[in-house]
Amino acid sequence: MTDTVLTPERATPVGNADEINELLRRYGVKFGIYKNGTFKEQLFPFDPIPRIITAEDFKAMEKGLIQRVDALNMFLYDIYHDKNIIKDKVVPEDFVYISSGYLPQCEGVTPKNNIYSHISGIDLVQAKDGEWYILEDNLRIPSGASYPLIARELTRVASPSAFSGNDIVDNRNYAKLLKDTMDYSNCGGINAILTPGRYNAAYFEHSYLAELTGSVLVSNDELFVEDNILYHKTYSGGKTKVGALYRRISDEYLDPLTFEPKSLIGIPNLMEAYRTGNVGVINAPGNGVADDKGIYYFVPKMIKYYLGEDPILKNAPTYLPFYEEDKKYVLENLEKLVIKDVAEAGGYGVVFGSELSKEKLEEFKNTIINEPRRFIAQEVIDFLDLPILEGGEQVMRKADLRAFVLSGETTRVWASGLTRFSRNPDSFVVNSSQGGGFKDTWVLSR
Repeated sequence: MTDTVLTPERATPVGNADEINELLRRYGVKFGIYKNGTFKEQLFPFDPIPRIITAEDFKAMEKGLIQRVDALNMFLYDIYHDKNIIKDKVVPEDFVYISSGYLPQCEGVTPKNNIYSHISGIDLVQAKDGEWYILEDNLRIPSGASYPLIARELTRVASPSAFSGNDIVDNRNYAKLLKDTMDYSNCGGINAILTPGRYNAAYFEHSYLAELTGSVLVSNDELFVEDNILYHKTYSGGKTKVGALYRRISDEYLDPLTFEPKSLIGIPNLMEAYRTGNVGVINAPGNGVADDKGIYYFVPKMIKYYLGEDPILKNAPTYLPFYEEDKKYVLENLEKLVIKDVAEAGGYGVVFGSELSKEKLEEFKNTIINEPRRFIAQEVIDFLDLPILEGGEQVMRKADLRAFVLSGETTRVWASGLTRFSRNPDSFVVNSSQGGGFKDTWVLSR
């Protein structure tokens, strides 16, 4: 253990990893995954060496993240209303409407204060030259904020001197940021967090955030719509109006009368209550059109189009096989690119060309030729390795950062975030579902 952590280069372990992971297990800080049709819960391994971000670095990142999320919210409003960005040929019409995330049922629906992505999880990596690159925009139901929150609580107890002796921004304000965001979208009534239940991968987070924000944790059978108003059933047999619903279930299962009719976890007529402005839904249905991995390619153009500004944060160099010129480049350079299936998430559907045999390369090329809209290709960014503890020794592993941006009366970036790392020395994939771990992210105040 150390009492001084001043710079990214001098980050050292804080607290005992085994003790903290045991506490996380006892608190139920796990995530669930389905494998071969079986649900399994497992620990999200915590590493005690924090990631350090300087105040100067965070300030630049913060400005770029606010710019990006503001443009994405403007894009979502535009796509479901005037469609000027399509009319002006900045984003191709077909590219929007064939996106699996575009929902025609959301056409003309205006959420309160025109905010669609209230909570955005933006995944970044830092290259070895210090520059940050955006890898993905997660605007539907991004998860993960609870892990650094509770990990910070435990390490604060384990090593209070590390926090009292260094200029580290306190990350406990996430609950206030989230509540402010929910209140700003509230249409009159209580705040509620909708969970599909304890077998959901992020159930711990649902219950933890409900507790922190003073929201009611609800399942669909506790909610009903009457006269286009969403109500929560009270224990006494009465009803309470719900003004803001932070839903943690996917769009297609939200309302069986609007989307998937076989959904058993949705709320019939929820979309009618939402359409008539009687409830705020966080995040808004239909956001998937903006976090489609193919649409990601156009975000720098959106920033220029809507804000008249140059992007502060760069995309990873990206190619769309949808375009013939890009397809030609991808097919000629597949062995040195990373290919992502736009419909996949959680680290699935990611293929590194360098890992494919000649036969597999040819097979994959044919798939790209036949299904060009299905993929994007990116240059492999040799992003920073961060130290982790393994077997009592420090080793270096690839790590990314999920930054959380909350949009309410203003757009704010949480001065913390979820740093995920690969436990495989040969892998760039850091997702928890792929066996990764996480560490605390310390933003220095000066």
